[in-house]
Amino acid sequence: MGSDSDWPVMEAAADALAEFGIPFEADVVSAHRMPTEMIRYGQTAHERGLRVIIAGAGGAAHLPGCSPPSPRCPSSASRSR
Repeated sequence: MGSDSDWPVMEAAADALAEFGIPFEADVVSAHRMPTEMIRYGQTAHERGLRVIIAGAGGAAHLPGCSPPSPRCPSSASRSR
């Protein structure tokens, strides 16, 4: 998520994953305020066991568009507002 304010929308994805017993991470990584951390998060996702990234942000939604591509951990983009 780009910020904590995106959680009310992204929570539905977390609930669906939990319902099916799929482990997940829910983190705030801002494309504007923390671009280096955002890139690192995507680059190390596979090492942490992630198989896909569901990136959501409101407003201009730069987070989904800036999420680093990886053949081992693709990104799914959504706009939360």
